[in-house]
Order: sequence, then C-alpha cells, then structure tokens
Amino acid sequence: MIAVNSLRLRLLAGAVIWISLALVVAGTLLTALFRAHVERRLEAELTTQADQIAAALERPGTGQTILTHQPSDPRFRRPYSGSYWQVEGPEGPIFRSRSLWDVALHLHLDASADGGVHHRAHRHRIAGPDGQWLIALEQTVTLPDAPVAYRVVVATDERELTAADAAFTRTLGLSLGVLALALVAAVAITVRVGLRPLHRLRAGVAAIREGRIKRLEGPFPTETQPLAEDLNALLKRNEEVVARGRIQAGNLAHGLKTPLSILANEVDRLATDGAPQLAASMRGQIATMQQQIDYQLARARAAASLDVPGARVPVAPSVAAIQRTLAHLYVGRDLQFVTDIPAGHVFRGEQQDLEEMLGNLMDNACKWARRRVVARSRRDDGRLTITIEDDGPGLPAEQLRPALAPGARFDETVPGTGLGLAIVRDLASLYGGSIALGSASLGGLRADLTLPAG
Repeated sequence: MIAVNSLRLRLLAGAVIWISLALVVAGTLLTALFRAHVERRLEAELTTQADQIAAALERPGTGQTILTHQPSDPRFRRPYSGSYWQVEGPEGPIFRSRSLWDVALHLHLDASADGGVHHRAHRHRIAGPDGQWLIALEQTVTLPDAPVAYRVVVATDERELTAADAAFTRTLGLSLGVLALALVAAVAITVRVGLRPLHRLRAGVAAIREGRIKRLEGPFPTETQPLAEDLNALLKRNEEVVARGRIQAGNLAHGLKTPLSILANEVDRLATDGAPQLAASMRGQIATMQQQIDYQLARARAAASLDVPGARVPVAPSVAAIQRTLAHLYVGRDLQFVTDIPAGHVFRGEQQDLEEMLGNLMDNACKWARRRVVARSRRDDGRLTITIEDDGPGLPAEQLRPALAPGARFDETVPGTGLGLAIVRDLASLYGGSIALGSASLGGLRADLTLPAG
C-alpha cells in the first residue's frame, strides 16, 4: 500500500491528472475536428447534388420549366430514406425526389432570392418527413428568359451526422482510454525506476539502523550521491563524538578515583592517629562521592551513546558472558543459572550499556538467591522484555518502588552501594525503556527490563 504522503503517489497523481487533462483536451479537439470534417464533406456532397439538379433545369421554347434528369443516388428513390431533394418555384414545389413520397419540404421564407447557377449555397436545419430533422442545402437558381427564380434544396437526415459523430466519439474514447492506461503504466514504471535509488538509500539507512552495515555503500545517482556522502560523513562524525565522550568519561573517572583513593588512605591514617569519629565521617563522605561518580558516569556514558545508528546487540551472548563471570565470582554458593534467551532477540543500543544493566540485575539476583537464578526474554510489538528472577527472600510490596532510588539499601550486611537498580532504571529510561520489580514465581524478586528491540 502506498502512503498518502508518498513521493511515488504524488508523482503518479500528478501524472494521472496531467495525462487526463491532455487526453480530454485532445479528445475534445479531435471530436470537433472530425465533426467539422464530416460537415464539410456533407456540405460538399449536398452542393454537388444541388449543382446536378440545377444543371438539369431547363426552360425550352414551350415556356415550361422541365427537369432533364434526376440525380443518380438511389437513396433519392427510396421512400423516407433520409436523402431528399426539391425544386420550388413561386407557387410552391414543382419537382421533388421520390423519397419524399407525398410530402413537401417547408423552406425558410428568408432565403436568398437572387443569384445564378453557381450562387453560393445556404445551409439550414429544417423539418423533414416521418418526424426527421434534416440538414438542407439551398441554392437560388435563375434560368434564361425565366421571369422568376427557383429554389433548389438537397437535404439529408441529421441522424446520419449524429451517428457518424457518435461512432467516432466511441472509437476515440476507447482509443484514448487505452492510451491513458498505457501512459499511466509507463509513468508508473518510470517513477518506480526513477525512485529506485531512493529505495536503495532507504534500505541502506535501515541496514545501518539495524547494525548490519556501518556506511552506505555503492555509487548513487548524481542527485542522491551528495546525500549519501553527507550521511556517511555524519555517521563517522557521530562515531567520533561517541568515542571521544567515552574516552573523556574514562579519563574523568580515572582522574577522580585516584584522588579519592589518596583521601581514603589519609582517612585510614587519621583513624590510627586518634580521630576515629572524624575518620568514619570522612570515609562515609568518600564512599558517597565514589557512588555518585559511578552513577553519573554511567548516565553520561549511556546518554552519549544513545540512538547511535547501527547499534544492535544480541542478548544471549551478553547474558552468557555475565553468567560465566558471576559463576566464578560466586563459586562457593553453588548457584544454578537457567537461561531462556532466543538467539533472535536483539537489543537496539550499545553492548556496554546492555551489559551494565544485565550485570547489575543478575549480580543483584545472585546476592540474594538461595540456589537458582533465571534469565529469560520475550519480544512483543518492537519491545524486548528481559526478566531476571531469583529464589531468594524477595522484597515486600512497599519496598519495590523505593528500591529503584539511588543509594537504596535494605540490608547493610550484604555488600553493595545501592546504585545498581538506579543505574538500570536510568539507562533503561534513556533508551525509552523501563524496569519493573515484582514477586518471582520462584519466591524471590523478579525484575522486568523492557528495552527497544533491534
């Protein structure tokens, strides 16, 4: 289906409109030319027949006007055939064709009254026999030694002209209709071929967004080549900005962590020098600073890499890598990992951010699990939901929402900073996703991480 604002639809609609207008104008002009041609042919034929009748009029020495011969057209001898002629004198018709039978033609009273044998003819529309309307051509003829003029009329049924006109119009309409279809088909093919580079460009952009390619490849037409080059330059620039942002974030983290480590050592010395309360207070502030640095650096790194074209990460390999790391970390716990991540489930984003989120969730599950940690995923309507469950004690309903706040800790005996779930929440939010906590079927905590699918 073609979208309403499609360029192809606009081109086709414009072509159809102009083709229709051109063919309507051409059809109207050709119909008018054909009718004028038929009328000229008819008038020439009637003029020839009128001249034959006029030439046959004679006035011999007896003083009586006679008709030496009649036109040879057989239609003049068949009653009501649609072709008629009549010669009229001052007292009415004196000669008429057999086709009129016993009917006389009624001529206009305002016809020309003088002229010779070759007098210019006048065309009229008059009533004929049997309810017909006739196209009549009239000449006024004078004979030598004749005191009066004669009116010679030759007429034909108007329906013959109308029928010829209608037949031509039907044939012309059918021909123009076929021509219109052929032209529209030709335009459609031309538009399709002409827009093919744009389809290639769109397919290339989609491939970049899905992570299958990094740059637009292949030559493009002159009109779209600058666009492809500018897009490739923009992609390269974006990658450079993201890489520079990551380097600067790492440098900032290194630059801050080193002074904090020095401060921590000085605090330890202060505790041994007889100021344990001051040392404890400073140690708490240093830990808070360390947590905030980690938290804000994670947000900055995710914001820098957000919506990078082509970023696509398969979920299963990342989950497997994190599982191996956690299995070594918690080797004495004898934890069982169960994963159900289809190979086709892909996250549309950066691998480092995905592993940051999954690492925090799976590490949190391992801390509280008794024996089992489950990771599974499902895809629905362009969204990917990754669920991490454990069989630990879980959380009461009133603590589920506060658990996502930065620094939230409900058991100080378990190691941690309280930033893991907050970092996951903020990273997911930057990607337009979310995280929801609930009760797991295993009895512990369930975390549903919803992210854009690739």
